[in-house]
Amino acid sequence: MSALPNTSALSALAERDNGLLRFLTCGSVDDGKSTLIGRLLFDTKAILADTLSAIRETSGRRGLGELDLSLLTDGLQAEREQGITIDVAYRYFSTGQRKFIIADAPGHEQYTRNMVTAASTANLAILLVDARKGVLTQTRRHSYIAHLVGIPHLVVAVNKMDLVDYDQPAFEAIRADYLAFADRLGIGDVRFIPISALRGDMVVERGQALAWYHGPTLLEILETTPAAHTERPEAFRFPVQYVCRPRAALNPALHDYRGFSGRVESGAIARGSAVTVLPSGQSSRIKDIQIGGISQPKAIHEQSVTLLLEDEIDVSRGDMLVAPHEAPSPTKEITAFVCWLGEAPLSPARPYLLRHTTREVRAKVARIEYRLDVNSLAREPATQLEMNDIARLTLRLAQPIFPDPYAINRATGAFILIDESTNNTVGAGMIEIDPPATDESTTGRAPA
Repeated sequence: MSALPNTSALSALAERDNGLLRFLTCGSVDDGKSTLIGRLLFDTKAILADTLSAIRETSGRRGLGELDLSLLTDGLQAEREQGITIDVAYRYFSTGQRKFIIADAPGHEQYTRNMVTAASTANLAILLVDARKGVLTQTRRHSYIAHLVGIPHLVVAVNKMDLVDYDQPAFEAIRADYLAFADRLGIGDVRFIPISALRGDMVVERGQALAWYHGPTLLEILETTPAAHTERPEAFRFPVQYVCRPRAALNPALHDYRGFSGRVESGAIARGSAVTVLPSGQSSRIKDIQIGGISQPKAIHEQSVTLLLEDEIDVSRGDMLVAPHEAPSPTKEITAFVCWLGEAPLSPARPYLLRHTTREVRAKVARIEYRLDVNSLAREPATQLEMNDIARLTLRLAQPIFPDPYAINRATGAFILIDESTNNTVGAGMIEIDPPATDESTTGRAPA
């Protein structure tokens, strides 16, 4: 039997996890997203020898004169045959500075819902733009979605600079065009970098062809971007996933054990801290914090732990533990932006199941305020939503939930809608998001 990890080892692991950065690559079709990820993995020596050998063999069979790095993420047979990304591909790599999880989102409009899924957990988005084509419709669509789901940092990587002879005016023209669009959306933190994913210029190494660019390389930007949960104080939120009651017959010492398992979605908690249970409003204190059965002095954001309370109070799956002075208000009506993911249209006449953290309640659409045209930012009236539509809705709930505004807390400000007849996830929502700075008319365009 292997030895259990000690407390110091677990604490060190949690400390290293603070440096994790989840980022997304997005943009229009054939802008080089998969090739960029392949270049990052290749130049940081994150590709295993057997994987590299298989990629070389596949590239040779396809008659390519050089290594096709996009094959590292385009794993589906249909993706390799068509040369496009269909599903979201996740890859992991690390450098001497931090660890990364990459999500490669598809560029086709019909796979917009896949991009929403990938963006929901990202803390930075790399938006690729083909230097020959400039800002396209899908570029704007992905920019809006990244802004909508609350990705705080955006990098516009102008790719394929080698195909425009590394021309600085071409880069500056794209930068000016994109900034005009970003200003209309209210995007604040956006950085621009010229790259060639195929040749490797300004990705990991600076190269020799972009001497006029004096900013950091893409990897330097990734290594210095603040990690999630570190840029402002956060309230403690702990949705209960499971009530842990070990079988006393197997271990009599655990006869009175009653732990509450889940993930710390935000904030931190320590032994002895006071907590309030929602929705009951009962209060207690943290008796112990355990990871893998080993006691910890505290738990921080994104750690999966089991909490033990000093008092025997009723706590069930779907409840949430919060700090007494930071409790969110209950509500049975929410207004939110919803990305419709279902193949069947949204119908205001039928109920849906709303899952907020670990709590599930029945919900019905009270009204569709407007559907948003993400290309023009026009607000359009709508009576139903089709797949990939984005709209602002008001929902009425059968029981209260305890949300935070999505702009403050992405975990407790988000929800999904489930079709009860199929159990399919059909919508993803962001609660109380301030609408973009657009014209007040229902069909007007946003001011330039």
